[in-house]
Amino acid sequence: MANAISPQSSTPLGQGVPPRVRFCPSPTGNPHVGLVRTALFNWAFARHNQGTLVFRIEDTDAARDSEESYQQLLDSMRWLGFDWDEGPEIGGPHAPYRQSQRMDIYRDVAARLLEAGHAYPCYCSTEELDARRDAARAAGKPSGYDGHCRDLSAERKAAYEAEGRTPIIRFRMPDEPITFDDLVRGEITYLPENVPDFGIVRANGAPLYTLVNPVDDALMEITHVLRGEDLLSSTPRQIALYKALTELGIAKSTPAFGHLPYVMGEGNKKLSKRDPESSLNLYRERGFLPEGLLNYLSLLGWSLSADRDIFSVEEMVAAFDVTDVNPNPARFDLKKCEAINADHIRLLDVKDFTERCAPWLRAPFAPWAPEDFDEAKWQAIAPHAQSRMKVLSEITDNVDFLFLPEPAVDEASWTKAMKEGSDALLRTAREKLDAADWSSPESLKEAVLAAGEEHGLKLGKAQAPVRVAVTGRTVGLPLFESLEILGKEKTLARVDAALERLAAA
Repeated sequence: MANAISPQSSTPLGQGVPPRVRFCPSPTGNPHVGLVRTALFNWAFARHNQGTLVFRIEDTDAARDSEESYQQLLDSMRWLGFDWDEGPEIGGPHAPYRQSQRMDIYRDVAARLLEAGHAYPCYCSTEELDARRDAARAAGKPSGYDGHCRDLSAERKAAYEAEGRTPIIRFRMPDEPITFDDLVRGEITYLPENVPDFGIVRANGAPLYTLVNPVDDALMEITHVLRGEDLLSSTPRQIALYKALTELGIAKSTPAFGHLPYVMGEGNKKLSKRDPESSLNLYRERGFLPEGLLNYLSLLGWSLSADRDIFSVEEMVAAFDVTDVNPNPARFDLKKCEAINADHIRLLDVKDFTERCAPWLRAPFAPWAPEDFDEAKWQAIAPHAQSRMKVLSEITDNVDFLFLPEPAVDEASWTKAMKEGSDALLRTAREKLDAADWSSPESLKEAVLAAGEEHGLKLGKAQAPVRVAVTGRTVGLPLFESLEILGKEKTLARVDAALERLAAA
C-alpha cells in the first residue's frame, strides 16, 4: 500500500539467524490453558528452529501480581516440561527478566521518546476525554484519542501545570496506514484513524504495558512474537513504537508477529479465567499427563497431520511450523482432552504408570490407612487399571477395594445390582468360587458363569452382584483378575457380608 509503514522484520528463518521468541505471562492467579497453548507454540517454535526461548515475567501490576503466582508459573513450566534459555533462575545477557526490576530502563526510554518528539505529555482529564469521545460517537466519528495535546505550546503546558494537572505520556502515532504480514493471518493493514495516539506512561510515572512490552522485546532482541489474537489490535502501535526505537538506536529491527487463534469455551465464548476448565491446576489435580494435555492443546489451532491426533511432544517439535497454525477460533473440548490423555496413559510403560500414580495412592487422596497399602497387590493390579483410566486420579476409586478393610459401597450401585434373587445367586456363586482354582482368573470366571447358568442368568447379570459385594461398585477393573489379586479369603468374606446385609433387609 502506498505511503504505508511496513516494518523491517527480523531476518527470515533459514538464513542463518536462529529465532528468539519470548513467553511473558503476568503472575496473576492460576495459569490458564490458553496461556499454556501460547507457551507451547513459542517453545516448539524455538526448539524446532534451534532458537532461543526467553521466559520473562510481566509483573508491573502490583495490585494483581503476587509472589505465590510467580512461583506457580515457574512450577507449571517445569511440570509441563518447558525449558527456557534465558529468564528466571537461569539469567542471561538481558537480565533482569522480571519487569518490576527494569523500571529505570523504561523511564530512560520514555524520556528519550519525549526528547525526540515521538511522545508528548497529555494533560486531558478523564472527564474531558469521556466528553469528547461521546461527542465523536454522536457524530459518527472514531472515538479514540483526538490528539488534543499533540502540539501544545509551552505556554499552554505551563498553564495546565499551574492548574495542578499531572500529564500522562502519549506516543505519537504516524499519519500513514500500517501494514504487516502476520505469520498466521497474512497481510493486515490498519488505517491511522483506527489507531490513535496511546498512553505509554501513567500520570504517576508508572510505565504501561504498551511501552514495557515492546521495549523489552527490543532490548532482548526478540525476532518473532507469537501471542494471542486478543493482542492483535495493539500490533500497529507496537510496530510504530519499534520504528521510533530503531531510530533512537534502542531496537535493531521489528519482530515478525503471529497471532494465535482464540481458545473458545462453552457457547462459543472465549475461554476465560473464570471458566473452571481453563485452570491448569485443575488438570494437574485430576491427574492429566503433561504430554497428554500438551498433545491436546497443540490441536487447538495446529495439527501434525489430517488423520493423526495422538503424538509425542518430540514429534510436535520436529514438525511444528507456525505458518501452519489455523487462524480460526479453536473450541476446547474437555471430553476429547480426556480421551487423548487416556491414550497417553496407555502408552506409558507399566513402571512409569505406577510411579505417576503414586501421589493418588497416599494421603490426602487415599482413603485407606498407609499400613493397609499392599505394594504387591498394587503392582499386580496396575496393568489392568492402566488401560481403563482417563486421568490418574481415577486410580484411587479403582483400587480402593484392595486396601480398605471393607469395600466402600456405592448405594446407587447396590440398589442397581441387588435385585430380587440376588441372595440366591450370591450363595451359589460363593459355593462355586470356594471350589474354584484361585490361581487362574479364567477359573473364577467359569465359577460365576456356572452360578449364573443355574439361575438362568448370563455372565453380565450374574457378575454384577458379585462385583458390588466385593468392590462396592457396578463398574471397575476386570472382575476376575481383581478377585484373584484380592484373594479367596477376603472375596468370600465380602460375599458373606453382602448376604448378611440382604438378609437383614
